[in-house]
Amino acid sequence: MISLTDTQKIGMGLTGFGVFFLFFGMILFFDKALLAIGNVLFVAGLAFVIGLERTFRFFFQKHKMKATGFFLGGVLIVLIGWPLIGMVLEIYGFFLLFRGFFPVVVGFIRRVPVLGYLLNLPGISSLVDKVGESNSMV
Repeated sequence: MISLTDTQKIGMGLTGFGVFFLFFGMILFFDKALLAIGNVLFVAGLAFVIGLERTFRFFFQKHKMKATGFFLGGVLIVLIGWPLIGMVLEIYGFFLLFRGFFPVVVGFIRRVPVLGYLLNLPGISSLVDKVGESNSMV
């Protein structure tokens, strides 16, 4: 069993609220206030979960500078007040940053009973296989 510290528990809550606000902000036609709050909470929660030093090392690795630029640039553009353009940049940067985690996530979801069945349907399976294969590790 994994034991979380209080700081990590707070980080999980902040990250969860950040994802909620981002999702809710997109549902409400890219409401810039909700998206800005969601971005700040998500990044702060990530820093609380894995620590400031590891967060800094994750974002500022030499081979991830382009992805970090798109992600943090998108956050900045959302905070300035252009939510649609900022979210497009953020999503692109997010996929570049976290593409090494996708094979692990796909493998885990395929083991979940109902979701695994859905991911193995003929049309979806080939798409999920492409997302699940990654030649760059984190």
